[in-house]
Amino acid sequence: MNEELELSEILQTRRDKLTKFREDGRDPFLSTTFERTSRARIIKDTFEESENTDVSIAGRMMSKRDMGKAFFCDLLDDTGRIQLYIRVDDIGAEAFAEFKKFDIGDIIGVSGFVFRTRKGEISVHCKSVELLAKSLLPLPEKFHGLKDNDLRYRQRYVDLIVNPDVRRKFEIRAAVIRGVRSYFDSNGYLEVETPVLQTVSGGAAARRFTTEHNALNLTMYLRIELELNLKRLIVGGLDRVYEIGRLFRNEGMDATHNPEFTTVEFYEAFTDMYGIMERVEGIFRSAMRCAGIEGSTLNYQGLELDFSSPFRRISMVEAVREYTGVDFDSFSGAEDAAQAAGAIGVELPKELTWGSILFECFDRKVEDKLIQPTFVTRHPVEVSPLAKRCADDPRLTERFELFVARREIANAFSELNDPIDQRERFQKQADARSAGNEEAAMMDEDFITALEYGMPPTGGCGIGIDRLVMLLTDSATIREVILFPTMKPIE
Repeated sequence: MNEELELSEILQTRRDKLTKFREDGRDPFLSTTFERTSRARIIKDTFEESENTDVSIAGRMMSKRDMGKAFFCDLLDDTGRIQLYIRVDDIGAEAFAEFKKFDIGDIIGVSGFVFRTRKGEISVHCKSVELLAKSLLPLPEKFHGLKDNDLRYRQRYVDLIVNPDVRRKFEIRAAVIRGVRSYFDSNGYLEVETPVLQTVSGGAAARRFTTEHNALNLTMYLRIELELNLKRLIVGGLDRVYEIGRLFRNEGMDATHNPEFTTVEFYEAFTDMYGIMERVEGIFRSAMRCAGIEGSTLNYQGLELDFSSPFRRISMVEAVREYTGVDFDSFSGAEDAAQAAGAIGVELPKELTWGSILFECFDRKVEDKLIQPTFVTRHPVEVSPLAKRCADDPRLTERFELFVARREIANAFSELNDPIDQRERFQKQADARSAGNEEAAMMDEDFITALEYGMPPTGGCGIGIDRLVMLLTDSATIREVILFPTMKPIE
């Protein structure tokens, strides 16, 4: 109760100060610009050259220490913090009296010269100080800090102010995306943009977000994948394409899932999933360099991960045999597979086939054991509707998923380019959708038409940018690496 009363008094005091500034003709919200000649980090990095030179900088006042006729302050700008020294003899009694009314959190602009204090701290000796915007709310560490994760995600703007590590994570995120883009651009890929709003939502299996197009009186869907449009471009003769974009899936939220997320998908003609594996390893190397990670190892949540090439490669059948002892190669059909799955405590899927049971065993008993970077290959056709069948076993497909630290990071195929086979697989999904499975894909007739014109052998892949950044910033939850994650409204 006392804390609430104190906060109420602070809020009123700040508003009273704003009123007084306005009455005195010094309304800070009328300021429109401030010419900056330097930044905090630049001043520190170039001190040998900039000592005693004049600078103008601006930012948020983060601390204020009263020394009587002088103040020491910390100013935070977009590059970091720097100390200010403000003395009554330098800025004048009137300006000094006004500055004394400034609050922590206020946006200020200062001009002065660069120097080093007797304690050795690089600082700016101010000759003028200007209030550029008034902070009417105190920064949260005044009371209990911004430690409540729910509040941090809802008020990311405050989180960025008071938690420097958060700012650094999003700087790394931007650098990683630049690194991914640079890798593709330097390898002859063309960056493209495809529609977010779609009339047919095919490809992946996921619940969709729907919306209405008023002018066309048409139900549309937020995209759940980039794949089908990018493969249309392969048909059109763009042999290497990629897109970095948002996807939307109307599903639950947990440590690795957010309803809207960022992915990069890329497709390359005249290669297969093995060629794509080499691309994925190259992308990881580029992203790690851009994140400032030296070498090929990193620590994630206490796990020492080794990204040396080549990553481990293992088929799904081999992985299930290695981690559970169940050998699917020895089964003649679904009945034997179901019996073995039940013996290790795996709940059987609705569709009892050899492939669906294999996948269920992998999903329930193996996936969370894969710590080091591992390409898991040869997935069942039942869960891979867009992948080419394996020539030596039509029950399996040329597909891999990359697992790191028990999580899927990438998903790739030797792309199915047989329009007849593709139609049959789409039809199975459409039948499942008609039977009430909302996550089943829709029949995309135009995509089949595109395949009928002929698509060359193609490898394609999708990589979750958010999960990649989680790894590279040692973040336990996806909400740490999305600026504004989806949150339930406060009632």
